[in-house]
Amino acid sequence: MIIEVVRIGQRVVRDDRVTTHVALVSRSFGAEKIYMTEVNPEIKETLDKINKTWGGNFEIEFIEKWKSIVKKKKEENFKIVHLTMYGEKINDAQKELQNEEKLLIVVGAEKVPRDIYELADYNVGVGSQPHSEISALAVLLDRIQTGKQFEKAFPNAKRKIVPTKNGKNVEVSETRD
Repeated sequence: MIIEVVRIGQRVVRDDRVTTHVALVSRSFGAEKIYMTEVNPEIKETLDKINKTWGGNFEIEFIEKWKSIVKKKKEENFKIVHLTMYGEKINDAQKELQNEEKLLIVVGAEKVPRDIYELADYNVGVGSQPHSEISALAVLLDRIQTGKQFEKAFPNAKRKIVPTKNGKNVEVSETRD
């Protein structure tokens, strides 16, 4: 399964940290790429450092218009998943989403344009109460990959966490570039 994410909008300054976390969750929960509009370029630098230290090839691309990328991905046979509190229940949509080959997940900021509801193949809600788009993205990515994303290896990592019951165990290999 190929998974990419597009972040629509950002409340200036206030959302730098939220957008960074949307990108971090996308990366660590199995997405290959994120497209972002209206963001601080330091976010890309942060994610590039994460890739260099913790491995992987997660990509970040700044875009001018979200609609262009959504339409392009539809032409490439991606299914568009709009993450919204007002969509169908994730419990009802997850099985169908698990069977898709290519997904573009749309994560909005404050208020998303009405167009995305119509362009999306799926409008999916995680819960029916106000919540963070970061947590909703994590839940969605976990549900559609059934936990398999946590078995993924991140190539060329200088650091790797070794799961342990107690304490911290980080494998360090500074010889990798």
